[in-house]
Amino acid sequence: MAASPSTARAINDRFALRLLQDEGPLTATQLKTLTGLSRPTVADLVERLQGSGLVHVVGESGAERRGPNAKLYGLVADRAHLAAVDVRTRSVSVTVADLLGTTLAEASVPVGDGSGTGAAVEKAVTLLERTVKEAGADRLHSVAVGAPGLIDPATGELRDSSGLPAWHRRLVGVLQERLPAHVLVENETNLAAVAELREGAARDREDFVLLWLGQGVGAAVVLDGRLRRGASGGAGEIGFLPVPGTSGLPSATGCDGGFHELACSAAVHALAAAHGLDPAGALASGHGPFLDALAHRLAVGTAAVVSVLDPGCVVLGGETGHQGGAELAARVESALASLSPLRTQVRATELGDAAVRRGALLRARDAAQEALFP
Repeated sequence: MAASPSTARAINDRFALRLLQDEGPLTATQLKTLTGLSRPTVADLVERLQGSGLVHVVGESGAERRGPNAKLYGLVADRAHLAAVDVRTRSVSVTVADLLGTTLAEASVPVGDGSGTGAAVEKAVTLLERTVKEAGADRLHSVAVGAPGLIDPATGELRDSSGLPAWHRRLVGVLQERLPAHVLVENETNLAAVAELREGAARDREDFVLLWLGQGVGAAVVLDGRLRRGASGGAGEIGFLPVPGTSGLPSATGCDGGFHELACSAAVHALAAAHGLDPAGALASGHGPFLDALAHRLAVGTAAVVSVLDPGCVVLGGETGHQGGAELAARVESALASLSPLRTQVRATELGDAAVRRGALLRARDAAQEALFP
């Protein structure tokens, strides 16, 4: 069945807006070529988008004859402002950006173990409000929060967890109460994977797994270019994975005895100390025996993931993946090849510590565009 004229216009408008987002400013001629639409249709489309305040003239193309078709059209960047909030166990970081994803301001603040729930939440909210003001934004359209823990796939809420600070869950509720904005929450590892997929180490991949190696251990699964969360939002909870070399088995209430025991930051630091290294600089030391021992540990957990998913690519993220870089990734790939018959590339994160915030910013931008683009 043919689309109605109004539906066809909406489809064309959205397609053009996506092109302007992905390609940057374009002339009417370039829009005609990329969309395959007629010149009159493109002219009507541009007029509609200008009238809606989503598109404006940002300059002229020097490569073309001066005239109407030489005008460069771009998205109105300040049509909406976005925020990304990276919530860690002992800190909060914020980035405020425009609709194009351009960073306008960013800041971080530590949150001590002694902070009560109310004080910690107020500290985080105040940081966001101050950063929004510094960015010159009147109000936020969309806010994406990245936090450790499970996200309920039915409600989109951060679940209660005995292993995480209580202020994490309360923060999301307070932001929803105090901000005239759409507030989203997503697992930090999933957001890091979104960022690596679209802008980082996995941008040439449709299938990959990101291993988050930090204070906590987890994974994000991307198959056919889509993030897979699982039935309960727990896909990738590999800290609970039973593996050899641990003190026992994990339980439903704790990941001691699971892969977490081998791969978390504390375990990496202990392994470095056992090799006579300063844990602070061990990953960048180039110390072969230490890196080989760590790579074998990581390969043990990775082999289990690969045997089930066969993603073809694993990205090492988090503190350990970032600091270990390409050298650690290469050693994990070599160790993995001896444990699994499934050929798998292992890559280091390209976005490092910024991956969670960048993923949150992309999530907020998608939400804003979904609401604003017709």
